[in-house]
Amino acid sequence: MTAPAAYQVTHLDALEAESIFVMREVVAEMERPVLLFSGGKDSIVMLRLAQKAFAPAQVPFPVMHVDTGHNFPEVLDYRDRRVAELSLQLVVASVPEALASGLVRESADGMRNRIQTPVLLEAVEKHRFNALFGGARRDEEKARAKERMFSFRDEFGQWDPKNQRPELWALYNGRHHPGESIRVFPLSNWTELDVWHYIARERIELPSIYYAHEREVVERDGMLYAVNDFLPARAGEERFKARVRYRTVGDASCTAAVRSDADTVEKVIEEVAATRITERGATRGDDRVSEAAMEDRKREGYF
Repeated sequence: MTAPAAYQVTHLDALEAESIFVMREVVAEMERPVLLFSGGKDSIVMLRLAQKAFAPAQVPFPVMHVDTGHNFPEVLDYRDRRVAELSLQLVVASVPEALASGLVRESADGMRNRIQTPVLLEAVEKHRFNALFGGARRDEEKARAKERMFSFRDEFGQWDPKNQRPELWALYNGRHHPGESIRVFPLSNWTELDVWHYIARERIELPSIYYAHEREVVERDGMLYAVNDFLPARAGEERFKARVRYRTVGDASCTAAVRSDADTVEKVIEEVAATRITERGATRGDDRVSEAAMEDRKREGYF
């Protein structure tokens, strides 16, 4: 008798299935979910997973972008194009509008990452969202390594790492009181390399800044920052052209590029496989404010 063929699931298929399961659980349990969509690679992958989870129907929840006003134009163009292609409802929580209304004040260093939090929380309250999909991964940063798949937030949107729920046997507890919410991280168990392998397999289009290109930069604090309207060169800094790409997309005022010749998905995968520092550690100036910069922001309500 011929032995039955062994059933094998690839690593990417297992990750995809887990993420899709989590998304379906949220839609089944929660009344008003929303997907945080910045136009960065992780949120783009999350959107593809949402398409697969609910096909052939439309994605059954809106997407939200917390717009700091310090965006890379390539990323905003991609965001608007993708939203139009998929006929999605886009909610924009605007930091510039919050500055004009007095909800937040510009920080002395000009970075707007920290002042995103009140703007995000106001939008959550206004639209009564009770589940927010975020593209955070546990390999990115030590504070994010503490997160559960379902991250409970109190009525002030705050995160207490010591007050989170067990997730034994992939059972997720989305119970919450009015005003409370759950942040959901379907990519928790993915790595940067997994994300890029998935982008290659699914042939997902990304903003052009993820691939090597020539850009005018300055070197500051050991990192290469693009010279732009939000980050002008300081006195004494030398401006020069370099071939770079972005590993992560944040504000143009605090996100650095890395030297790279990787202008295709395959070359990026080779480059990421050889690196020994996370994309946030290598390129995010806002995470260098203190050792606990990310955890402090998360406790205040950051995603």
